[in-house]
Amino acid sequence: MIAAPQRIELIGTEVALIWPDGTEHYIQSERLRAASPSAENTGERDLLGRKIGGTDQKSFPGVTVRGWRPVGGYALQFEFSDGHNTGLYTFDYLRKLGEGGEPLA
Repeated sequence: MIAAPQRIELIGTEVALIWPDGTEHYIQSERLRAASPSAENTGERDLLGRKIGGTDQKSFPGVTVRGWRPVGGYALQFEFSDGHNTGLYTFDYLRKLGEGGEPLA
């Protein structure tokens, strides 16, 4: 498990993350919103493995980050300008997004 970012800042429409190893990542608010790992975005699986809910929306033009809060010692929860605030972004997931990795399918 990756350690928490040492510093988090909102710079314009980007969230800046500085990690303990000195690596810096800048993630656009719209990308963070599209990559939300919440059930609202990704759906949920029933006992038979069928996907229920979720959205096919991949673009959130103009959506910005309004704030965030730490969750335990493993994640951040962002509040977006469109009211979305249910996704828990683990530090591992944020690091992957910062490195240009693809969001959850």
